[in-house]
Amino acid sequence: MADLKDQLQAQVKGEVLDDVTTLAICSHDASIFESKPQVVVAPKDTEDIEKLVQFVTSHNPQLSLTARSAGTDMSGGAVNDSITLDMTKHFNRVLKVGEDFAVTQPGVHYRDFEAETLKHHLLLPCYPASRELCTVGGMAANNSAGEKTLSMGQTKKYVKKIKAVLSDGKEYTFEPLNKVQLQKKLAQKDFEGEIYRKVHKLIEANYDLIQKARPTVHKNSSGYLLWDVWDRKTFDISKLLVGSQGTLGIITEIEFRLIQPKAYSNLLVIFLKDLKNVGEIVNKVLTHQPESFESFDDYTLRVAMRFLPEVIKVFKPHGLISLLVQFLPEVWMSLTGGIPKLILIAEFTGDSKEEVERKCLEAQKDLSSFKVKTRITKSEDEARKYWVLRRESFNLLRHHSMGLRTAPFIDDIIVKPEFLPEFLPKLQTLLEEYKLVYTIAGHIGDGNFHIIPLMNFKDPQTREIIPELSSKVYKLVFEYHGSMSAEHNDGLVRGPYLLQMFGEKVSQLFKDVKRIFDPQDIFNPHKKADADLQYSLAHIVHTS
Repeated sequence: MADLKDQLQAQVKGEVLDDVTTLAICSHDASIFESKPQVVVAPKDTEDIEKLVQFVTSHNPQLSLTARSAGTDMSGGAVNDSITLDMTKHFNRVLKVGEDFAVTQPGVHYRDFEAETLKHHLLLPCYPASRELCTVGGMAANNSAGEKTLSMGQTKKYVKKIKAVLSDGKEYTFEPLNKVQLQKKLAQKDFEGEIYRKVHKLIEANYDLIQKARPTVHKNSSGYLLWDVWDRKTFDISKLLVGSQGTLGIITEIEFRLIQPKAYSNLLVIFLKDLKNVGEIVNKVLTHQPESFESFDDYTLRVAMRFLPEVIKVFKPHGLISLLVQFLPEVWMSLTGGIPKLILIAEFTGDSKEEVERKCLEAQKDLSSFKVKTRITKSEDEARKYWVLRRESFNLLRHHSMGLRTAPFIDDIIVKPEFLPEFLPKLQTLLEEYKLVYTIAGHIGDGNFHIIPLMNFKDPQTREIIPELSSKVYKLVFEYHGSMSAEHNDGLVRGPYLLQMFGEKVSQLFKDVKRIFDPQDIFNPHKKADADLQYSLAHIVHTS
């Protein structure tokens, strides 16, 4: 649409693109969905975003705006058929690193953000497995989590302050307010004051219902985080923007709280021939309080060994021969058929090598009754090998799925670890009914599993399996008081099931929040509270 392109270019200093390549790239993220935008805009600054919002609301209410950074979202949250905002081109600077915080624009890749913070011996510990690809804005928008969330919490815990452009076309700052500060906001006779009044009234009128709706698992990114906004001491609207997937406004700046990482770490690696005792083993290891506790399955390992040169590239400057030697045990397992069904990696950290070694040995000794093979890593390269295998699992599958396509639609379920002995056999039985080829990886210490089937999207049956199996898996998850999304969020794929997870009253509160912030539905429509199953199914990719 050249006309729309010209109209938008007259409004902004940044680039407005509608070439075939750009539109094709922005038609997809890491999900099973596709939706081609009419144009892609790379806003130069906050003023550009403000003008875009004002243009859409005053001239073209049928248009909408979807913020996009790295496109690693697995729920379809970054695709739209209207205007996509590329936040990586200009909103890509770390503005300040302080004693225990950093201020950044949302389009900064996490890898670059971490490089800056580590210069000050500081870390944002809620990074996901896609840490080499994702951006910090995507982490905030999804309320992302990762390997260190087990001991350190997810993104919402580290967001101190957020700036965002709302539907009136103005940028606002959201941060925790005490009661006196809240009263001043409630008294304002402007759009910001109206937002505060309506959100405060909604939460107060439904306070007990909202608190009861809080998922009891260790992490959750489903729904709007209403239960974290107001504890009747502190009022923090930034908690609504975290995890909102750009459906309430466009994030322009984030201040993150940072931590000092432990100086030393090591891994206890556990090789399971079957899943018979996995729940008991996980719970036994958790008593030793690992900082991280991850897992990946046999299929993931087989793919990694098949494409070992690509895995080794991730190590970058290390010597090729020494790296090949590190992988000889896994290569031998692949050749001899001795690959374990599941590999667990428990990371222990401390202020000295001796402290870390003691923790690893104590956990290892405590597992002796299970008669499972275990190994304590002997070098940094050996430990890093297991991290690369875990973190790169989804990427390897995406690029080497042998005519099939990765299908993340039940990819982020979570239940409390104490339920795993009962839950996992039932889940396995359910999956076996559909005879799918799939991988399992994830944050086993949290009870959070990423199940990625490989499917043929040219087969019409695939479109029938996705909603049917989703509903069955989520029903099982909810029976064990879990969440359908620990860290990947709702988007197109899980938004339609919010009613099933939270019930009618709380689901309506989510819709009310959306209307308070976005009465004209211009921000990332059809996601989260406004998702519709038929719309989502209609936007599933048509080719593998």
